[in-house]
Amino acid sequence: MTTHQPKPATPGPLPVVAPHGDFDEDTLPPLEARIREAVHVHGGLILDAGNITFGDSTFLRLLLSTHQESDLRIAAPSPAVTRLISIVGADQVLRIHPTVEAARSA
Repeated sequence: MTTHQPKPATPGPLPVVAPHGDFDEDTLPPLEARIREAVHVHGGLILDAGNITFGDSTFLRLLLSTHQESDLRIAAPSPAVTRLISIVGADQVLRIHPTVEAARSA
């Protein structure tokens, strides 16, 4: 998988998006809209993934496409998110940080 440079961002720190709950094909659209808006305005975001209890392949697709298009930093992933991204080897390409603060300073 190749990545390209994030598009220019609005000056300032990346916004933090902190979703809660399960994300699948039916529940993903509101989160996807928030992520796309953050990418459009800021060129990236910090996804505080600590309260995500489930993600399916559509959620994983969103993470990977956002990573390719922008500066996506995943912070404090829950066990469910950690398992999902490690099963497919995405932990080798996604930028994962133990805390939001670590993601901010990366």
